[in-house]
Amino acid sequence: MLNKIYDWVDERLDITPLWRDLADHEVPEHVNPAHHFSAFVYCFGGLTFFITVIQILSGMFLTMYYTPDIINAWESVRYLQNEVAFGQIVRGMHHWGASLVIVMMFLHTLRVFFTGSYKKPRELNWVVGVLIFFIMLGLGLTGYLLPWDMKALFATKVTLQIVEAVPFIGTELKVLMAGDEHIVGAQTLTRFFAIHVFFLPGALLGLLAAHFIMIRKQGISGPL
Repeated sequence: MLNKIYDWVDERLDITPLWRDLADHEVPEHVNPAHHFSAFVYCFGGLTFFITVIQILSGMFLTMYYTPDIINAWESVRYLQNEVAFGQIVRGMHHWGASLVIVMMFLHTLRVFFTGSYKKPRELNWVVGVLIFFIMLGLGLTGYLLPWDMKALFATKVTLQIVEAVPFIGTELKVLMAGDEHIVGAQTLTRFFAIHVFFLPGALLGLLAAHFIMIRKQGISGPL
């Protein structure tokens, strides 16, 4: 049945050459753990991407139940956690994955730096990778407020104070993020939700696409 569906799609879109190009791509020997134990450090990027996919899928599930307003936000999280089937598991995956993806990305960045993989001709890919790192930090920051509990509230206040300390444009950045210069309220929650669910994921997907295209074009960097 699956073969018939594939043949039907392939006949119209000619996807086999594209699939073969991806599947038959040769992997350098130095990144094969079967030949070199140190090759495991080259897995950090793939693991980061794997966790990112889990974050996206679990986040899509969470948005089906989350209500982004200050009256119902905490109650919707409680309902998801305690009443929805597998809700506690999915939220736990999203919660811990948010920390784990930063750890894996940090290890991946260290590997790229210490193996000199940021050098010519991969300078632009290094810049894109750093931007992805900051996007991930932004996702963690904006997602922290969404449960709308006291810990999230006070942590966000501290974050906004740090933003306000930015020279020249600090106050404007704070108002842009919080919606108000003085309080963390309904506008703040709405804006953080929009940034977390729409703006940052859109930027992340675009940067990831550019990252993978450049890796495909330039190949995996050589050993140290």
